[in-house]
Amino acid sequence: MRVLGVDPGLTRCGIGVVEGSPEHRLSFVAAGVVRTAPDAAHELRLLQIAEGLEEWIERYRPDAIAVERVFAKHNLLSVTGTSQAAGLAMLAAARRKLPVVLHTPSEVKAAITGSGTADKAQVGLMVARVLHLAAPPSPADAADAVALAICHVWRGGAVNRYAEAAARAAAARSTRPVGARVARSRQIGRPA
Repeated sequence: MRVLGVDPGLTRCGIGVVEGSPEHRLSFVAAGVVRTAPDAAHELRLLQIAEGLEEWIERYRPDAIAVERVFAKHNLLSVTGTSQAAGLAMLAAARRKLPVVLHTPSEVKAAITGSGTADKAQVGLMVARVLHLAAPPSPADAADAVALAICHVWRGGAVNRYAEAAARAAAARSTRPVGARVARSRQIGRPA
């Protein structure tokens, strides 16, 4: 499986590509960033990120895209641009019918280092170690994107299997006859 990881950002959008499976050693394919000028018009910055993502997807032809789940902790202004960059990555994947998985920063850190509170330097060092690189991909945004791709290869299958099982269970519940649902809800003491 080839996975393209995206560490969304408006000034620097990190991108990393790895190939492998949970059972086999991972291979480093590429890493870099799409940069935009902070003084450029916002819509032009978004266009530049979208075009950069499209180029990476065309060049490396991933099987899936892993995007960092964006959340607002303090700076709501910066999270807006980051969220927009994440949305562009998801849109680019959807256009090609590629699966997209969102991973939280702590989930990625835990997968790579064993600690959900690891700092960027620790993540970079472990990315280099896992992929047998002489040094972490640079800049840190690229290393974070590679970490996202690694996390997805290692954990993505389990996430996808859980989502598929949940969807099957929901579909089975919705196709059950109404009388069976009413009888079942009365058995466990809930209104139908």
